[in-house]
Amino acid sequence: MKIGKATQPRSAICTSNEDTIVVRGADLSRDLIGHINFGDYFFLLVTGRRADAATSAVLNATLVAIAEHGLVPSVQAARMTLAAAPDAMQGAVAAGLLGSGSVILGASETAGRLYLAIEKEAEKHAGDLHAAARVVVADLRARKLPIAGYGHPEHKQRDPRVGRLFEVSAAAGAGQRYVEIAKIVESVIPEVLGKELKLNVSGAIPAVLLGVGFPVNALKGVPMLARTASLIAHLNEELEDPIGFALSYQATQSLQYTGDMPKAD
Repeated sequence: MKIGKATQPRSAICTSNEDTIVVRGADLSRDLIGHINFGDYFFLLVTGRRADAATSAVLNATLVAIAEHGLVPSVQAARMTLAAAPDAMQGAVAAGLLGSGSVILGASETAGRLYLAIEKEAEKHAGDLHAAARVVVADLRARKLPIAGYGHPEHKQRDPRVGRLFEVSAAAGAGQRYVEIAKIVESVIPEVLGKELKLNVSGAIPAVLLGVGFPVNALKGVPMLARTASLIAHLNEELEDPIGFALSYQATQSLQYTGDMPKAD
């Protein structure tokens, strides 16, 4: 990120005075509260545009799809943090979100940039997306980088959320350009990598969101926002039925020490 040249703070998102709070040009109390669902409000906050029916359907579907998936690392980190500091739910939520990197949650942004790179590469191949996908995927393989959005430790025959998100997108009339690219990548992976890697939810999310004009720079925010809801649910359960220390205990029980031991006297 470049350091800006601005010397005056500015924002197009919100302003307020004694009587009114304005968000993206709308009166918060009169025009938004009670008139817009949270997913659509999120889109308005990020883009400054009102979500149409297709955008609303797709964005809300992705938030539902990625929010919860059991005791994943981010949830374990949050629950163990709350066990150690039960008075600091905000710290526990933050602990769960701090792992939003290239492997967990952040893969949606990386996959989105992959699709855009393939679209750009296709310009060199007379619009041939298959040829472009082979070039881009081969480059990732040569640099020993993962193919974000493909492969899953549990869902070997394609993540079940993928098909449903694609169905929602198509039924809503959303753009299918990036869904097509996502499927093409899945089809060329075996010939480039020598093995199959099926689409996962982190590959499907950018495919459907880019199709409704969601900005690539904010893609990581979608799983982060969704997972925040799940973390709050897990932390509420943690306060009522604690397992944070049990998670720590299980890790200790299965720990294998691989370091040196003191020499005998």
